[in-house]
Amino acid sequence: MEQHEIALETQVSRKVMLARLGTGLVQGLLLYWLYAAGRDGVWPATEPYLMVPLLTALVIMPVLLISSLGHLRPRQIVIWLLAVLAVLLAFSAHDVWRGLNSHPFMMGWDHRPSHTPSFLMVFFSVVFFFIAHTLVRAGAHDGRRIARYGTYFETAWKHAIQLLFSGFFVGALFFVLYLGAELFMLVKLKFLHQMLQESWFNVPVICTAFSCAMHVTDVRPSIVRGIRTLLLVLMSWILPVAVVLVTGFLCSLPFTGLKALWETRHATSVLLGVAAVLLVLINAAFQNGDAKVTLALRVSARTAAILILPVVMVGVYALGLRVHQYGWTSDRVVAAACLLVAAFYAAGYLWAAYQYETWLNPVTIVNVLAAFLVLAVLLALFTPIADPARIGVNSQMARLAKGKTKVADFDFRYLRFEGGRYGRAALEALKLRSTGPDAAALQRGAAEALAWTDTDRWKAASLSTTPVAVADNLTVWPAKATLPASFLAQKWDAIPDNQKPDCLSRKEGKCDAILIDADSDGKPEVLLVEQHSPWGGQLFAEGRDGQWTVVASISYRHLACKPLMEKLRKGEYTLEAPRYKELNVGGRQVQLDPVYEQDLECSKLQ
Repeated sequence: MEQHEIALETQVSRKVMLARLGTGLVQGLLLYWLYAAGRDGVWPATEPYLMVPLLTALVIMPVLLISSLGHLRPRQIVIWLLAVLAVLLAFSAHDVWRGLNSHPFMMGWDHRPSHTPSFLMVFFSVVFFFIAHTLVRAGAHDGRRIARYGTYFETAWKHAIQLLFSGFFVGALFFVLYLGAELFMLVKLKFLHQMLQESWFNVPVICTAFSCAMHVTDVRPSIVRGIRTLLLVLMSWILPVAVVLVTGFLCSLPFTGLKALWETRHATSVLLGVAAVLLVLINAAFQNGDAKVTLALRVSARTAAILILPVVMVGVYALGLRVHQYGWTSDRVVAAACLLVAAFYAAGYLWAAYQYETWLNPVTIVNVLAAFLVLAVLLALFTPIADPARIGVNSQMARLAKGKTKVADFDFRYLRFEGGRYGRAALEALKLRSTGPDAAALQRGAAEALAWTDTDRWKAASLSTTPVAVADNLTVWPAKATLPASFLAQKWDAIPDNQKPDCLSRKEGKCDAILIDADSDGKPEVLLVEQHSPWGGQLFAEGRDGQWTVVASISYRHLACKPLMEKLRKGEYTLEAPRYKELNVGGRQVQLDPVYEQDLECSKLQ
């Protein structure tokens, strides 16, 4: 009887394996079909309301099907996938309708289809369905709508490790394939090397290999459990270090103040990251609540649970300041949504930390409720309920109407490239505005913004409808020197972007402007070095036509040396002839850059 049951189980396992591999292969073939259609510009790639939902569904749904096979009954699988399809159709249709694709999925691919979902929509859809699928699988396992917390824990970590190692397996497979291609190239056989350059080969292989890895990790639960245990134990011992660092940071704030924190312009994202790390490390120590934990980890976990709230509060304050100063944008709406979830965790974990008679057991309730909160927040963000683009555009337009934002400071670029259909509608309205003291300026700015094409998207940060006050962006050195009037009066549009520091094109850019008579002709040149990101310095010289252009540059390895920069600012330098003369090759000057045994160390600079 036992042999018959084992044989039956083996037969079922083989059927599941074949179904999973078949699902991966079909997924790969269909994805390649969509890619080829987009490359050739044929149906269905020409229909955005068809192409985007198909592409999104084919990325996500097969993985959910592979994970469901063998764990859910066929009827449950059908119901679950139909629900998944409905949500994906809603997300995708709204993504196309809003007309916002500033960061498209498959960005950087050759021959990328013209109609693809936005990267954020795909990324957060993966997050959404990771959580939802975990809830469904755990509920089906326990036979009830709300499963035991231990089942949620086991299922979520199993899925996470499956995805992680499946991705690793695909990477290792292609490493071996590329190694094999190089071996065949040694004997002048190019077939494998050529195949690895073809999408018709790569896409199906990736999907099939991923499904194979999903199956192997699913039928070897003991291996997955062992990896999970080791990973959680190692992560849990990082928790005391994190607690010490976060405590030190919070204790330093009363002495350092918050001004330096706000000047980074990414304080909220860093604080959200810190809160997320603390949450993960606490759960690594807590696990399902039954793990044996040392006293040090218990104290660290309870302390970390208390620290999350002040970290989140500082993040809320930082975001509030930015919104008060500049209004809502899409990024700030998303940050506010993340802070809402983080605040829920913070309050819940603080409550759990003060339940001294338990070992943080209330976090089981908080984690489950937070999972449903995340699903609700994502549904709101990627549907018209709380579309970040709509909220951001409405906020910017309201600030303009109330006079909080001056026309000279109004961000037409944001409306054009980050506001989607809402931003374009707002620009059209501004273009037609005929009343008010700033009507002409608004009409001109809106018309210029509407004329920008998608090719201007990536350089849009340097586009401006109002001239940049270059003098306000420059700190001149030596201290009593003055910049040439022709330098300040020049229009910098003709200078290539890769040679132009931000201080010449963006009001946020700040540079040190060091006057140097580099060619000893009695006329100073201007060395510009960006203050916040000194990737290099550009030396500008005035030509016979009165135009300033880049004539030389200084490497980052020199400008990163603070003592060297200080001496340059003070004028403590001399001009010397180069060690090696230049070569004249066919009328072209070729400079020989000397190679030093060791660059001068900053600490030894006198």
